[in-house]
Amino acid sequence: MALSRIWSAFIIIAIVVAGIKALSSADGKTVFMQMVTGKTGDTIKLKTTDSSAADAAFLARLDSNKVITDGDNKTIRYQNSQLLSFRTQSADGIVETCQTAVTLCLRLIGFMALFMGLMSIAERAGGIRFLSKIIGPFFSRIFPEIPKGHPSMGHMTMNFSANLLGLDNAATPFGIKAMESLQELNPNKSVASNPQIMFLCLHASGLTLIPVSIIALRSAAKAANPMDIFIPCMIATFVATIAAMFIVSFRQKINIFQPVILGWIGGLSAIIAALVVYIKSLDTDAVQLFSGNLSSGLILLIFIAIVLGGLYKKIDVFDAFVEGAKGGFETAVRIIPYLVGMLVAISLLRTSGSFDMLISGVKSLFAMMGTDTRFVDGLPTALVKPFSGGAARGMMVDTMKTYGADSFAGRLSCVLQGSSDTTFYVIAVYFGAVSVKNTRYAVGAMLLADLVGIITSILLCYFFFG
Repeated sequence: MALSRIWSAFIIIAIVVAGIKALSSADGKTVFMQMVTGKTGDTIKLKTTDSSAADAAFLARLDSNKVITDGDNKTIRYQNSQLLSFRTQSADGIVETCQTAVTLCLRLIGFMALFMGLMSIAERAGGIRFLSKIIGPFFSRIFPEIPKGHPSMGHMTMNFSANLLGLDNAATPFGIKAMESLQELNPNKSVASNPQIMFLCLHASGLTLIPVSIIALRSAAKAANPMDIFIPCMIATFVATIAAMFIVSFRQKINIFQPVILGWIGGLSAIIAALVVYIKSLDTDAVQLFSGNLSSGLILLIFIAIVLGGLYKKIDVFDAFVEGAKGGFETAVRIIPYLVGMLVAISLLRTSGSFDMLISGVKSLFAMMGTDTRFVDGLPTALVKPFSGGAARGMMVDTMKTYGADSFAGRLSCVLQGSSDTTFYVIAVYFGAVSVKNTRYAVGAMLLADLVGIITSILLCYFFFG
């Protein structure tokens, strides 16, 4: 019910805001067309004025290309006497978003087929149960309702490992397989179980060891030290993950202070600290090379370990692979309706101007409070991230372009980008894959963990760069 209310609220708010904008704003004449048939990059004409009536100071700001950029809006001088004010659409409308959702699912089919085929081999060979026994002492504490040695523990381990190394494409099939395993234990198939909520909240916290894509984008933006956000990113995403664990444990009445849990958290913290020390000794190119080799090496290690395990157990590995791969296609197609519904609602919020109003309101609020408002310029990345990873990445790049890669806002946007995952996308894909309709408190717990990540990111940026 919570997800249903949120989805309905997104649509209602977007259309109401668009209606107000159409009646009261000069640039609202085409807002309904933008929401339905518009595409990212479309030019939206705001107004045309005569240059003779324009302020001299304004005209002096025209650059060599006769363009003035003011936030998202631009004014261009053409035919010498005319000034055309316009902006480009930053999000797709409903029609294009529906096509994007289907395309995303179709792109998933290949990865889903490959990794679910490999998982089928691993299950027949007993590899998943072996992995479950290794991680069992820890998972049995935070997932007390899962029977000891259940395959879902191995699936979740594979998902967390892939996420940790930034292997998004590999993490999704592992995660969906984990949700399917957990669904087998779920007594009410339409309502999210406790283990499913714990798993998704930990997954959505986005714990990643090396934010390679962010470092690469900072390098492309000519940052003096592209890696300076590495430690803040690492700390922020780790804090968000621990917060997610505490939040869900509190709701499920799980004692998080058990020696085994604290031991595993301490061990993971030590590994991360050691990695931080090592990464800090490398330059930017070496970091990207190390990360690429580590990620690719893990994939190849999984491949050979599973195949060798299957051969050792004398199973028909190719037959097992094909049988599992069939499920990848079915799963990718099954999540299409859920993804279309969620992405369309998010598209309406963005194209209606609701996000812009929210960001402006936050800026005004902190300005009225008399607090330092430097962090507000980096907030758009955090506000968009739960809805769209691509949009948040675009916000991050735009912030670095506008304020500078080494500015406080530029660095903060990078740390915010690396501190969490796309919450609503995760909900749509993973719950959709197992046809769970009632997500209970999952959305609230995920967003609360996101908030912890945002606050931590801001504090860390003031500590490191303030």
